[in-house]
Amino acid sequence: MELGERLASLASKVQQQKASIQTEEATKNAFVMPFIALVLGYDVFNPQEVVPEFTADVGIKKGEKIDYAIVKDGEVQILVECKTVGAPLSLSHASQLFRYFSTTNARIAVLTNGEQYHFFTDLDRPNRMDEKPFLQLDLADLDPSVFPEVEKMGKEFFDLDSILSAAEELKYVGALKRALAVQFREPDDDWVRLLIARVYEGSITQRVRDQFGPLIRKASKQFLADQVNERLKTALGSQGGFAAAPETMTGEVAAEESVAEAEATQDRGVETTLEELEGFQIVRAIACSEVPAARIVARDTKSYFGVLLDDNNRKPVARLHFNTSQKYLGLLDAEKVETRHAIDGLEDIYLHAEAIREAARRYA
Repeated sequence: MELGERLASLASKVQQQKASIQTEEATKNAFVMPFIALVLGYDVFNPQEVVPEFTADVGIKKGEKIDYAIVKDGEVQILVECKTVGAPLSLSHASQLFRYFSTTNARIAVLTNGEQYHFFTDLDRPNRMDEKPFLQLDLADLDPSVFPEVEKMGKEFFDLDSILSAAEELKYVGALKRALAVQFREPDDDWVRLLIARVYEGSITQRVRDQFGPLIRKASKQFLADQVNERLKTALGSQGGFAAAPETMTGEVAAEESVAEAEATQDRGVETTLEELEGFQIVRAIACSEVPAARIVARDTKSYFGVLLDDNNRKPVARLHFNTSQKYLGLLDAEKVETRHAIDGLEDIYLHAEAIREAARRYA
């Protein structure tokens, strides 16, 4: 399985089981060991690769243990400290990581509760663990952009120099993304005043702030979606990856949607959402193991967002039904009979990876 599929599988397990996990030891056994083994690829039963209850006396602290030390090339490379699933990842409860970081060769430290993983290094001061992580992974909200960085820490692709060289940028880009996300969800007074001052010439009274607050939230979301959609459409279009809904529909499409409905859709326009484009990218990433990525294209319609091979409606790979509160992934068999699978998030698409590959192979 690809890294994204392995993470999605583990994320599904965490979601299903975390309510029954009450202790740190259970968290380690149920979630953290599978992460080290399934996602990073280390043998958790080989003490030359993974050392549980790792001990290295630190000053007057004798016999203190850290949950796991991951060994690569005979050296401790990664230290892992675990908390109970659901517990906040506070560094005030991870003093062992700080102490052990300066007394071993490890340059990577991980603080986790089995669902969230915070990765640290020593950007601020050499040999002293930073107080803020350079990378965060949340199994409840998988972000494909961090997958390549997580993969660098795995057994097969471990590359310490590459990890460290990218860490500073990752740290600040991640922090800025989180800060911007907060502003897009719930802009604070400073952000609201800054934007009002750009477009409003009168005095910024409380009434004006109350009036502009909802407008700024709406405009921020629309602007972000428009920018991302435009860039993705441009990029996908240049690779043959995105096809707009055609002016007329024939063949199977005409059978699925009437000509009148198609024309009405054209008149009103079809709004492609960021979530649909992200879903398409996941389907495309899965299917490109079977066919060249350039052959996998998207076509948005009024009823669904379609993923096709060779921009041919007779070669459907998948359909994304994201226009309702319950999202569905539509998969079609050889007879073009569609089965809809309910999904709770984009990462659930990975659970149907083999069916997506089978559809791509069918038309290859």
